[in-house]
Amino acid sequence: MTALRTGRSARAGQYVALLCYLVFLAFPFLWLVSTAFKPPRELGSLHPTWIPENPTLENFSQAFDEQPLLRAAGNSLLAALAAAFVAVVIATPMAYAMARTRGKLATAATGWVVVSQAFPFVLVIIPLFLVLKNLHLINTLVGLVTVYVVWSLPFALWMLVGYVRAVPRELEEAAAVDGAGRVRTLVSVTAPLLAPGIVATALFAFITAWNEFFFALVLLKTPEKQTLPVVLTHFLGAEGAADLGPLAAAAFLATLPSLVIFAVIQKRITGGMLAGAVKS
Repeated sequence: MTALRTGRSARAGQYVALLCYLVFLAFPFLWLVSTAFKPPRELGSLHPTWIPENPTLENFSQAFDEQPLLRAAGNSLLAALAAAFVAVVIATPMAYAMARTRGKLATAATGWVVVSQAFPFVLVIIPLFLVLKNLHLINTLVGLVTVYVVWSLPFALWMLVGYVRAVPRELEEAAAVDGAGRVRTLVSVTAPLLAPGIVATALFAFITAWNEFFFALVLLKTPEKQTLPVVLTHFLGAEGAADLGPLAAAAFLATLPSLVIFAVIQKRITGGMLAGAVKS
């Protein structure tokens, strides 16, 4: 009986801790939404409130009037879609090779996946900038997409390797008995079974590119080519003063795609992460 009570108390404590963590995560977004709908008088109030007393859409209208948000969103969408597509196309056969072979090449590839995650953005930006400059890819979306693909490949491989290892080898051996080669087996047998992992990986790559700021800030100089996270900084004045209402409205709109995507495919994303952590 005592053990049962202890178990219930421990479970209740876990739920309370989880609830506190969710509140901690949700607080910035809820405050952002509240700020986006507040009129200027409430934004400058010494006693802020959670719920706007006089909600308004003026901040959204002003945000679109002050900055080219639609054009920036189009640039972000193009870069994110291209990066996700290219990353998945490259990562799928690489993950298959890493999962199905045992040798120095697979070991080296696994080491690259691990080591590449240890490099901070600031450490690689100067050599990266010089390389792209020599290739005449500075201030181009092609150069930015190239950076996003390279940066997202390690995580894409980590996820897809786990999915490949979860596919029974017997299916591939049966295809080989029927005369199918490696490429045919990957396309006709393995790839359809990898569909959930490919979708989850592509969406992670998309969201990463959609929200990325540092590389876009450094590599894109022309206003017409800047992405949405960079354009959001234009709501800040020269001395750091923020146009708080329009900034909150624009940031809220920029956050919506990520939230919608995560809400729609959260089960596949969780499955991809768990599969990627499985060792064969």
